[in-house]
Amino acid sequence: MSESVTTKTEQGLYINPKALTAHLSALQYQDEALYVEGVSVSELVERYDTPCYVYSQQAILDVYREYNESFASVEHRICYAVKANSNIAVLGVLVEAGAGFDIVSRGELERVLAAGGQASQVVFSGVGKTRDDIAFALSQGISCFNVESISELTLINMVAKELDKRAPISLRVNPDVDAKTHPYISTGLKDNKFGIAHDKALAVYEHAAKLSHIEIVGIDCHIGSQLTEVAPFIAALDKVIELIHGLRDKGIELRHVDLGGGLGVRYIDETPVTIADFAEALLPKLTELGLPVFFEPGRSMVANAGVLLTRVDVLKPTEHKNFAIVDAAMNDLIRPALYQAEMAVIPEILPSEGLDTEGTQAWDIVGAICETGDFLAKDRLLSLATGDVLAITGAGAYGFVMSSNYNSRPRAAEVMVAGSRHQLIGKRETIADLYAGESLWQSEK
Repeated sequence: MSESVTTKTEQGLYINPKALTAHLSALQYQDEALYVEGVSVSELVERYDTPCYVYSQQAILDVYREYNESFASVEHRICYAVKANSNIAVLGVLVEAGAGFDIVSRGELERVLAAGGQASQVVFSGVGKTRDDIAFALSQGISCFNVESISELTLINMVAKELDKRAPISLRVNPDVDAKTHPYISTGLKDNKFGIAHDKALAVYEHAAKLSHIEIVGIDCHIGSQLTEVAPFIAALDKVIELIHGLRDKGIELRHVDLGGGLGVRYIDETPVTIADFAEALLPKLTELGLPVFFEPGRSMVANAGVLLTRVDVLKPTEHKNFAIVDAAMNDLIRPALYQAEMAVIPEILPSEGLDTEGTQAWDIVGAICETGDFLAKDRLLSLATGDVLAITGAGAYGFVMSSNYNSRPRAAEVMVAGSRHQLIGKRETIADLYAGESLWQSEK
């Protein structure tokens, strides 16, 4: 039986660092010191300072290979969702591995191209594609547009006609399936802004088939993010299969089915379905369907491949709360403030006595931003001293990509580790970088 990861007390939550890292291939303790692959956190901090995002190349590749192997019995394409982590070094690792990509903007497509990827391996999702987005994607030979509305379909046809091209499209169908996740990352309900209603999809496909510069190639469905159960995926797939049969009856044959992403990860003590079990549940239906299948994983590919390193600057115990003020903040990692996400915070040096370590007490881990909502974790049982380095795990997805310069704070550095090698893949911003594109107002004299 594996060692328990969490212990809840009246004072707060204790996370057993060694038990947690047993579930994370990117992190482990060696001689009580925390390592990312073969490099100690102390070496990384000495070289790159804090706050700093660090990604494990091997952990990224391990998940990609698990997806490929789990779905090996059907023709498939794993299209990494660039929005999860768009650093071109991360994208380059996946290009070399043979991945496709799922994008939601021209900027993300240009990142994929800069990383050595091909537009022919890219699907273009998102509700607000502009004329410029569409024209650029068509000029590059995009694999498919995942269309979210009739007006978007009309615009794509218009731009394709101007360029004398046929635009490959699939419709993103909203199956009205409850993903049972946070409302902000649920995307498959009728109240969400995404997709075309299931009961309208056949009519929209028939309309698309009549458009002069549209080529129907697939059907797409994405119901949300951080899903820990397989049942919502099955329910969505059943509705998609129903539509595919309806399309065949009308003489519309598809070349692929895209089931999106959304598979959850373990941040602390969640128990998400494994990729292998996810595949086992879907494969019988996919095999019978006989169409190539696309997946768009993001979080599950990179979340646990990354860690945010931060240093304790100030300890502020009060009568009601103990605050550990660190050099990272909500501008660096907004998930806890935005989604009330609970992420693990573990020390660089493994405490010898664990929960019974002298000085252990409940701390709120907070940043220096002038917002009460600026917190990274609450009521965590830790033994802390000023200068301690902490690691926030699960930070490889929706971490740096959602960071900002609020309070005129430079964004953190990004580093990739592969075995015993490490490389700066994202320079830390300077104060001067923050206003380099600004200019003083020239008042009239």
